[in-house]
Amino acid sequence: MNSFLRKSVSGNLSLVYTTLIPRSEKEVNFSCLFNEEFKYILLPVSYSLVCFLGLILNSVALWMFITKMRPWKPSTVYMFHLALSDTLYVLSLPMLIYYYANRSHWPFGVFLCKIVRFLFYANLYCSILFLTCISVHRYLGICHPIRALTLIKPRHAHMVCGFVWTAVIACLVPKLIFVNTSQRGNDTLCHDTSRPDEFHDYVTYNSVVMVLLFILPFLVIMVCYCLMARALCQPRKGLSQSQPSSSRKKSIKLIIVVLVVFAICFVPFHITRSLYYSYRILDADCRSLNIINFAYKITRPLASMNSCLDPILYFLAGDHYRSKLLRAFTRQTPNTRSTAYVHDNNIGLAFKNPDAQAGTESRL
Repeated sequence: MNSFLRKSVSGNLSLVYTTLIPRSEKEVNFSCLFNEEFKYILLPVSYSLVCFLGLILNSVALWMFITKMRPWKPSTVYMFHLALSDTLYVLSLPMLIYYYANRSHWPFGVFLCKIVRFLFYANLYCSILFLTCISVHRYLGICHPIRALTLIKPRHAHMVCGFVWTAVIACLVPKLIFVNTSQRGNDTLCHDTSRPDEFHDYVTYNSVVMVLLFILPFLVIMVCYCLMARALCQPRKGLSQSQPSSSRKKSIKLIIVVLVVFAICFVPFHITRSLYYSYRILDADCRSLNIINFAYKITRPLASMNSCLDPILYFLAGDHYRSKLLRAFTRQTPNTRSTAYVHDNNIGLAFKNPDAQAGTESRL
């Protein structure tokens, strides 16, 4: 009996195991029918939009970080690596678009199947961890500003990013082993999970990765945001009253954007995927399995949307990213800006110091 997950039935119906754990080594339940015709429209269209928008937005972001944002601040380092992760992922999407547009036929070989599935999860968890780094850094800047200025340098941020890449790759190496292809008639399927006889091990591995790379970072982000919100709501005292409120506004925008990304991209995907795997292990009834299968397939493109939403974070909460981006595209010269700033600054000083104003007027 073939070990592949899905067998075509009358065009748009698929036979799927109600459980991926065989009752014996040779016996598998083939009783559940799935109608997955929707994914051959949903996934190519959604992945095409993500690929187009994500490639443009992240290419601009990388260009800005490399050419316009130097010297980098620690937060800029995190955002650069986040944009790099998103770019690597969207470059892999054309193969997935072809795969689903061609009704689940993978002509690119086992190696590229493994790489494409690997890049999806690498981007997913790198994005989560880099957003966690950005959130922790902003928390330190709001709640412990003196310590953050003296202890956190760009070189430290580079070291943290190196650790993130290493940790994610190490955690996802088993993914390269589990993912495989199989034959369905004349078609080659590129599976996202594993062979049926390894599915129980795959779910155990997947649960550990989810705890380490999603649940724990999400808890860290929520704790940081609660502490930041408390600090931002407190009345400012002493010298902080005279400080500009741009840092506070950026922090509020950061909180909103990151929570939106998690609410749209990460939380629904992890919930539906966990339910989907659990239902298959527990041999759920066909109706429940069809519902959760549909929900899971819907949230997969939502998880990919983080590649398009992350650039909004750079624009709204990045250090000088918006001003330098607008300057680059409107061809505003720095000399004009600096001259206007000096002129405005002199006017402000003159009004604050009447003697200086009088002296200035006498010299004119």
